[in-house]
Amino acid sequence: MKKLLAALLAMMMLLSCAVVAMADEGSEPDWTEYNTLIAEIKSETDFAAREAKMHQAEDILMATGAIMPIYYYNDLYMQKPTVDGIYANLFGFKFFQYATVEGSDTLRLNLASEPDHLDPALNSSVDGACLAIASFGGLYTYDAEGNLAPDFATGYEMSEDGLTYTFTMREGLKWSDGTDLTAKDFEYSWKRAAAPATAADYSYMFNGIKGYPDNLAVTASEDGATLTVELDAPCAYMLDLMAFPAFYAVPQQAVEAAEGWEENPGAWANEAGFVTSGPAENVKLEKLEFMLSADDTAIYAAYQAGDVDFIDSVPTDEIQNLKDNPEFHIIDNLGTYYVGFNVKSDLFAGKTVEQAAAMRLAFSKLIDRDYIIETVGQCEQKPANAFIPEGMADGNGGVFKENDDAYTYPDEENVGYYGYEVDVEGAIELLKEAGFEFDGEMLSASNPISFEYLTNESSGHVAIAECIQQDLAAVGIEMTIRTCDWNVFLDDRKAGNYDIARNGWIADFNDPINMLEMWTTDSGNNDCQFGR
Repeated sequence: MKKLLAALLAMMMLLSCAVVAMADEGSEPDWTEYNTLIAEIKSETDFAAREAKMHQAEDILMATGAIMPIYYYNDLYMQKPTVDGIYANLFGFKFFQYATVEGSDTLRLNLASEPDHLDPALNSSVDGACLAIASFGGLYTYDAEGNLAPDFATGYEMSEDGLTYTFTMREGLKWSDGTDLTAKDFEYSWKRAAAPATAADYSYMFNGIKGYPDNLAVTASEDGATLTVELDAPCAYMLDLMAFPAFYAVPQQAVEAAEGWEENPGAWANEAGFVTSGPAENVKLEKLEFMLSADDTAIYAAYQAGDVDFIDSVPTDEIQNLKDNPEFHIIDNLGTYYVGFNVKSDLFAGKTVEQAAAMRLAFSKLIDRDYIIETVGQCEQKPANAFIPEGMADGNGGVFKENDDAYTYPDEENVGYYGYEVDVEGAIELLKEAGFEFDGEMLSASNPISFEYLTNESSGHVAIAECIQQDLAAVGIEMTIRTCDWNVFLDDRKAGNYDIARNGWIADFNDPINMLEMWTTDSGNNDCQFGR
């Protein structure tokens, strides 16, 4: 643990020469080199070189200290014994449409409160993705074993150079208004999602397609039976993209019939009865009925009363009592729960790039991750010391978060960037590097640190915030907690209206680029405001 300080400071000095703004340019890191590096990764055809560049990108990201990993995700849910056929995958996608409910044609469930968007092109939350999966469809999907499988397509052909894909559409597809669903709908939908005017958070996921963003090389045949896609470089995760909700088809006739659709692209999906496609086949249910709430206590009470059949949230103080309940389940996810710092926050005003990074890294050294897992998470989560989660593939036949001949993590013993033990002494040294004075182990009254922590109103998230508040108070840092409802929380975090905020990212597909490209300046998911 003691070697962490030297390793991180050395990394910070190295990166400040290569990719980070000099001290007289303020406290925000210059993000030009990171943006360039991600673009190189997206076009790199040598998979070994690509992996090396992804490690370089994570090094740059973690040296800012703006990402404070807490633990690697898993997921919990409760399901009545009368329910069968629901499945989920590592990316947090839950598939409800193939379920059966004994004695009923309706599945009643809770995922979260009202989603920010029902339009799959505009959604950027996991619960919204689950709704999109039940309402729309892509060329590919995931089966119950987590494998990719054809959905609205029956298959594809790829050119020898890996740059051109031609997908063959399933015959007889219909929108819910009875009109035909063809390859032309996918051409329209992808071009719409990529277009700057749509302002989709995930528009950057289309940037591997030639002509991005304004002239996307996606062409449907005249009869709508095939869709041809031209890429700038081979893409090892192409089929994963085809199964991701941002790549789902939406109905042009409905989208553009909504009043004000050009200024408000999601207006068409704001009212009940909007046109959808639903899953292609094998559906046994007539209806999915959602309880929209983020109140863990109310959700659990509804489940106990038999008012809902499935929930994926329970009050923190109930978890230990539920572990032996056969209706309680813990499943794997591929993702990281973390705290994000707004690099433009006034909290770092007057600091150099290096000092601001030292402040953020100091905060991280004060956090007792094991205590958070034991008292709040309680589901055997693993403490996190890197943004890329354990188990993620490296795109080159191996696992990304492992030491090997090509790359060794700064903290070799713990394979990451931080040790797992609280290090008050190391945190104080970093804060002194950032220009703060101490009276013993407490901040001097002459240079207080106070800030606001933003979170949504879930008991688990609030409890984690309280743990962090207590840990930081150990050296005199004052943190207040601001809670707000889900949509306000998402909007404020996205707009940078916060100092520090709870965050989390479950991978959209099993490749590190998914968790690295989200931090480019033009990404709609760049909540830390890098380069903004």
